[in-house]
Amino acid sequence: MVQDPFKPAARVAGQRQDVWSIVNEAAAAYNQEHGAGSVVNMGQGFFGYNPPAFVLDAAREALGRVECNQYSPTTGRPRLKKALADAYSPFFGRPIDPDTEVTVTTGANEGMLSAFMAFLEPGDEVIVFEPFFDQYISNIEMPGGKVVYVPLHPPANGATHTTSAGDWTLHMPDLEQAITARTRMLVLNTPHNPIGKVFTRAELQAIGDLCVRHNIIILSDEVYDRLYYVPFTRAATLSPEIAALTLTVGSGGKNFYCTGWRVGWLVGPEPLIKYVSAAHTRICYSSVSPLQEATAVAFEQADAHGFWDASKREMKGKMDRFNEIWRELGLPYSEPEGGYFVLVNLAKVRLPADYAFPPHVASRPRDFQLSWFLIKELGIAAIPPTEFFTDANAHIVEDWLRFAVCKEDEVLEKAKERLRGLRKYIQ
Repeated sequence: MVQDPFKPAARVAGQRQDVWSIVNEAAAAYNQEHGAGSVVNMGQGFFGYNPPAFVLDAAREALGRVECNQYSPTTGRPRLKKALADAYSPFFGRPIDPDTEVTVTTGANEGMLSAFMAFLEPGDEVIVFEPFFDQYISNIEMPGGKVVYVPLHPPANGATHTTSAGDWTLHMPDLEQAITARTRMLVLNTPHNPIGKVFTRAELQAIGDLCVRHNIIILSDEVYDRLYYVPFTRAATLSPEIAALTLTVGSGGKNFYCTGWRVGWLVGPEPLIKYVSAAHTRICYSSVSPLQEATAVAFEQADAHGFWDASKREMKGKMDRFNEIWRELGLPYSEPEGGYFVLVNLAKVRLPADYAFPPHVASRPRDFQLSWFLIKELGIAAIPPTEFFTDANAHIVEDWLRFAVCKEDEVLEKAKERLRGLRKYIQ
């Protein structure tokens, strides 16, 4: 039997159109009608401004050095690994060994893929809290893993009143019931995307103790670890037993406003990290050399520039500035505890009954229609969060949209002005 050479593998076949391409399609149509750059992009979580000068200067300097334009060691440039070890050691309360407990990856996403590739055999199960960052799912399934979803439960009055992201809760019996003999890993995300929840120490302790009891690896996605507005606990700091099972994920792009640099890392015990490093080597060999060097300098100089406190203060200011519009319009939202996303409930917005949505939008939950409508009619892009839910639980957020506030203040003000156009649709 002759096989079709163009038949895709099952892991990429039959997938419905993803949220990013749908949003970009609507934005492109708006820009074509109103002029390039007309859409106010509050959707994808990339920054609307450059890294600070000391970070950009470090990148320029690195590009001028011969050794920074060649292959780096597969586990990362020594200067960056040392900078990361120095940065994390105070948090962990012990010295981190840069040679055996740190590996640098091509963005946090490739780092997480490397972790899954390192430990999953076909049929192994990975627990993921719902809602989830969509890349987790494909990364788990690529090596043959099976995703087991455990929902976070929204506050009962979240659709009618402004609440805290911390009011989204995990029911521990749900988690315990999800664990089987095939459970190999658990993915934790704090501060959480898209909710903005920062898991409390008590919540993390309960999760960590359960993982210790069942010998489950914790992949702790902490890429927003410098943007928290309530007390923040790192999973690996809870106990030596939990630390022994925890891989902590970080992101230079999120830390220093440069998501396009694709510099990420994992920090964890040597018995885990060595296998992540081995998988990373086979996936992409090594990561971008000059930007690793620049990220190292950024860590070395951040404290002297007062960068961490300023970053947190400025992002919280942007969050507060932008969320004024929801209070003005009388629309409830979820007050974030960390990160730079805010979820807003638009149940009061009545879309025109005869509005002509394309079939691939009309067939999706209401938040996709809300997103399309806001782009086409108001020129503002936001992300429908049902993309981060299974179909069974998508109804939880079908009236919500996710907005990213990591933009210039003038863009936030332009977004607020356009959102005032919702008034005539609010009932």
